[in-house]
Amino acid sequence: MSSSPLDILALAAHRDDVEQTCGGTLLKMGQLGHRTGILDLTQGEMGTRGTAEDRAQEAAEAARILRVFWREALDIPDGRVENTWENRLKVVRVLRETRPRVLILPYWKGRHPDHYTASKLGYEACFLAGLAKLDCTAARSPRAERPQDSRQDAGARKLEPHRPFKVVYATLYYDVRPSFVVDITEQFEERFQSLMAYKSQFTDQVAGSGIFPAQAEIRARVEAMARHYGMMGGVTYAEPFFQKEVGVVDDLTLIPVSSI
Repeated sequence: MSSSPLDILALAAHRDDVEQTCGGTLLKMGQLGHRTGILDLTQGEMGTRGTAEDRAQEAAEAARILRVFWREALDIPDGRVENTWENRLKVVRVLRETRPRVLILPYWKGRHPDHYTASKLGYEACFLAGLAKLDCTAARSPRAERPQDSRQDAGARKLEPHRPFKVVYATLYYDVRPSFVVDITEQFEERFQSLMAYKSQFTDQVAGSGIFPAQAEIRARVEAMARHYGMMGGVTYAEPFFQKEVGVVDDLTLIPVSSI
């Protein structure tokens, strides 16, 4: 990491989760000048398709398309994301290194245990990351993917406490009414291309043919979801998010989206 903190960090269990749930939002934030990052908890070694090495190369290409400043994958076992003290400390280290103002987590319910466990793990790591008496040192991961950061390992150093100001949840994997949506109409095509960078996952092949949709159907499915949430916000394409807090409005005349 450079000395400047990230504005927004998206955390997910697997490489390609972020691209599916909030890739357009990260791209839009990058285009607005915000520094964005992605933390993948696993290497993807248990996936039905491809290898961890394939996923690493594809993740780097997807990050380039999304103009992500920083990306890293931890060594938590794929298919066995557990909310342990050790794993929380791994995330704490990243939070203190990257110092994001906003953290995007997966929604805390879902089909895949890794997804909902990543949500709880991420939230609890945020709490721990702010404890001044919790000692934590930095050490760069050997498998870090940093599309725009060529700085070499700075060695171990003490990391100061940090908590994100805002935690929001990407809800695309779970059918819940979102608190808000982000208009990604202008970012949709690049967001889709970032997903297609995962050739090991989304090209037609025998492995996983009963689980994965045919390649010809993927765009229609992705577009249908984006249109569904776009309709909620009165735009063409959008990505959904949930926040636990009640928002504060200072001026009723500036609330977006028509009611009628």
